[in-house]
Amino acid sequence: MNLRKDTKTEFLSGYILAGDIGGTNARFALFELVNEELKLFKEKSYKTKEHHSFLKVLKDFCGADLTKIESICLGVAGPVSMGKAQLTNSPWLIDRTEIIKETNIQQVWILNDMEAHAYALKNLKSSDYYEIKKGTASSGNAGLISPGTGLGEAGILWDEKHFIPFASEGGHCDFSPRTELDSTLWHYLNKKFGHVSWERIVSGPGIYNLYLFLLEYRNIEEPEWFSTQIKKTDPTLVISNGAKDSKYPVCKETIDLFIRFLAIESAQLALKFKATKGIYIGGGILPKNLELLDNQLFKKHFVNSNKMNPLLEQIPVKVILNEKTALTGAALFSISKLKR
Repeated sequence: MNLRKDTKTEFLSGYILAGDIGGTNARFALFELVNEELKLFKEKSYKTKEHHSFLKVLKDFCGADLTKIESICLGVAGPVSMGKAQLTNSPWLIDRTEIIKETNIQQVWILNDMEAHAYALKNLKSSDYYEIKKGTASSGNAGLISPGTGLGEAGILWDEKHFIPFASEGGHCDFSPRTELDSTLWHYLNKKFGHVSWERIVSGPGIYNLYLFLLEYRNIEEPEWFSTQIKKTDPTLVISNGAKDSKYPVCKETIDLFIRFLAIESAQLALKFKATKGIYIGGGILPKNLELLDNQLFKKHFVNSNKMNPLLEQIPVKVILNEKTALTGAALFSISKLKR
């Protein structure tokens, strides 16, 4: 079935493939567009590191449904240029020309993954958010920050009529220390990586970096039971669980430090974009750990920019709870292009 206009309703109908391609997971969804409403037809997630070829993964997902698909839109975790995107935390190279050649689907778009997230925000319900901080502003630009495998950031421009998402690589900007502990952290990470970006701290791997730093800084000997757990599974998950059960206090200190730095970088994003409509926090870390989120701690470090505190007080901050935001945004982008 090709995307077409119903002769009775003038609505677009057909099948749209959307992808959310990250350094850890590659998620795909096939939507059926019925009277311009998206209906999920099928979805699947792949571990990025377990597959050498993106095209093989794409074709595996499409399977026998390939001939139904009219358009593809992929949100990719990396900078996009001239129809190509090199994932920042994976060797995969996503190439629009190669996708068209392999699938024979002519309508293919590649976006930054944060840009795809941003396109879905207008369609989310109040139940899709958790509010960290209330605000008083009701219009203006918005900002999106998303700690996951890396740190994604995007802006949403308000032109008095429409919201216009745009990509950013702000997560790779330099981390700026504020305290003596921060300075010590910077020296620790600079020695280890040669460059200290916000992504080294405000991300899943960043949580592990903070934990290892605190072990050294506090001269803490890691318990054997914890060492066993952290070798077997994702360190971020182990540290988060450790913070929840309070058996190992440095885990809670690690998460609180992560929240503090997330608040600081969120505020810097808000100031750079003058994001009076709000700051939206995506990614999988916070939604899975809301019980560890200290709203007052976040607000204390979010509203901490001297002359700009009155502006930051106005800005609401919300966590996105909907796991399909990027997939929905990619599909909505396809629809907007096909309408033209």
